[in-house]
Amino acid sequence: MGKLFCLLGKSGTGKDTVFRALADQQSLNLRLVVGYTTRPRREFEIEGVEYHFVSETAFAALREAGKIIEERCYQTMHGVWRYATVDDGSVDLSTGQYLMIATPEAIDSLRAHFGGTAVVPLYLEVEDGLRLRRMLRREGRREAPDYREVCRRFLADEQDFDCDVLLQHGISKGISNRRLQDCVTQITEIIVQSSAPTDVTGRIIEG
Repeated sequence: MGKLFCLLGKSGTGKDTVFRALADQQSLNLRLVVGYTTRPRREFEIEGVEYHFVSETAFAALREAGKIIEERCYQTMHGVWRYATVDDGSVDLSTGQYLMIATPEAIDSLRAHFGGTAVVPLYLEVEDGLRLRRMLRREGRREAPDYREVCRRFLADEQDFDCDVLLQHGISKGISNRRLQDCVTQITEIIVQSSAPTDVTGRIIEG
């Protein structure tokens, strides 16, 4: 049975960069889970790659059909933005390993749907000062920077990723992403070890 590896972390911790680095490692053979969102597509994003971009009406239809595994709703400076993981037939853990970006509150719903041992959270950590500098630098590259939204996300993450919140969702250990290569190496080792076959005692079976 495969695993669903979930990258999570505050804004500016480099989730997208780590995600791409792991996806590019052919030896890991990770399949990517594409989420759904109602927020507008940004200029550099591609439909079906970063997200499936849907209308509020389409999102409501997915919910009505019972297709939503987990969803989040954020009140932003531009209105309500919704995000979700959808049971659209794209994830089959009997055939492979999967990688996605998630949030702490999504982990419980994913475990309930796919099975507790199938979901492996990978929590990225970066010191707040460096994280804020990364967020500002990234936003500054946009055609129309929105620094108010950057500030909102930075402050909201302090609550969303509070230590007690993380523990409530069974996340007790973080992975530093101060240096990208070190971070990717550590996560690669976790993925390889988590994917290795084990015997009835839980010990890894040597190939």
